Amino acid sequence: MSTYMAKANEIEKKWYIIDAAGKSLGRVAAQVATILRGKHRPQYTPGVDCGEYVIVINAKDAVLTGNKLLQKKWYRHTGYIGNLKEVSYKDLMANRPEKAMELAIAGMLPHNTLGRQCLKKLRIYAGSEHNHQAQNPVVWEMN
Repeated sequence: MSTYMAKANEIEKKWYIIDAAGKSLGRVAAQVATILRGKHRPQYTPGVDCGEYVIVINAKDAVLTGNKLLQKKWYRHTGYIGNLKEVSYKDLMANRPEKAMELAIAGMLPHNTLGRQCLKKLRIYAGSEHNHQAQNPVVWEMN
């Protein structure tokens, strides 16, 4: 008897919606990364994109515990000499909470083609409004 290996075109993909209000940023990101990767499914295959689509709402209300809001920083480089930009998470959560959530989720996915493919199935919104009602998203209850 051989092991079942899922194929990308055999997998039916659903849409899930996760509310991040009042929840830890990292815990929400870990749950979203699991769904995007497809590890919650019995048909999970490591080299195949088995994941589902995820909508994260209320990203602005996600919580950073401890002193992370003041001490944690996001670094990016412009490509020019000496132009390393630094933004504290206090400013990032105030101005671009979607980016903070995306960075956390992207760090938990594989850093290869499969990870980039998984990130394309992610939609993040700062508020509670989204425009994906036509996809009939199912509310995902975090455990």
